[in-house]
Order: sequence, then structure tokens, then C-alpha cells
Amino acid sequence: MARNSMEEDIGICSSILIGVSILLCICFLPLTPFFTLKVVSQYERAVIFRLGRVRGGAAGPGLFSFLPCTDEIRVVDMRTISFDVPPQEVLTRDSVTIAVDAVVFYNIQDAVSSVCNIKQWYQRRVRGH
Repeated sequence: MARNSMEEDIGICSSILIGVSILLCICFLPLTPFFTLKVVSQYERAVIFRLGRVRGGAAGPGLFSFLPCTDEIRVVDMRTISFDVPPQEVLTRDSVTIAVDAVVFYNIQDAVSSVCNIKQWYQRRVRGH
């Protein structure tokens, strides 16, 4: 039988951890909404990892819920980001020295790919020094 990607075998230990997390949320029901609900702005997306695996796609914008003991949330800013590249001197073919300066603009198109495929995605910048 072929399995759907959503019907992954998560194992008995994972099932127990998720069950304990849900049980704790039910036990502390009056306080649960303060810890299980998160709001993401219109220009942000949240990638939710349940026990280290991506759960669905990117969530947001708006309100979504998660399990506090088993889920990890990484919020990605989808706005266009700009930064300056420090000026550098370049020697041309006719032996003239010129200073080159630049501004780099970029934005993230896919939040899940940026978090999963890029190591230290939140620190990636062009190093000028």
C-alpha cells in the first residue's frame, strides 16, 4: 500500500510524547490558550517543527495553534531586506583603480525551504570584511 506524506509513521515514542503534551494542555485548560496560540504578522510566516519534522507548510498570517512541549516554531520575515556591500577597490584592464559600491535587495519566497535547506538561515549575509 502506498502511504500519503501526511500519514508518516511517527513511532511509538513520538506518539507517547504527543499524547502527553495534549494531556497536559487539557489538564491546564484555562491557561492553555496563552501558551498554545500564536499570532504571526502579515509579512511573516511560521514554520512549525513537530519533534524535528516539518508539520505541514508555513503557517500564517494570522492565528494558529501548536503543542508547547513538542513543537518548535521559526518565524521567517518575508519582506524585502536590503543591506550595503562595503566599497571595494578594483583594478580595471587599463590599470585604473575604481571604487565599487553596491546595495543588495533580497526577499524569501518559500519559508519552509529557507528554514530547512539553508544552514543558519537567520544569519546569512554577505560578509564584507
